Amino acid sequence: MASSSATVPTESGSKYLQQLCKHWSHKLTVEFTAEKGTVTFPNAVATMTAQPDSLLVTIEAEDAETVERMKGVVANHLDRFAFREAPLPFDWT
Repeated sequence: MASSSATVPTESGSKYLQQLCKHWSHKLTVEFTAEKGTVTFPNAVATMTAQPDSLLVTIEAEDAETVERMKGVVANHLDRFAFREAPLPFDWT
């Protein structure tokens, strides 16, 4: 199992988490509250946790290639919802 995480500085983490989860809930399995969301893609899982000054994003998949691809998918979607702050800095580890 491969994974990568990023702590994205924003005071609107909860708002973006909820918007993104609602967006993806039309086609994917999604569970979320104001503080935490999980999106199950066909070959990866993205977990987001809102903190007062940041959004913690973790992506897990079977292989590193899928994690890399999904990092772009999640970052691009978050930047669309955070257009006032975009581009958000993602420091993946």
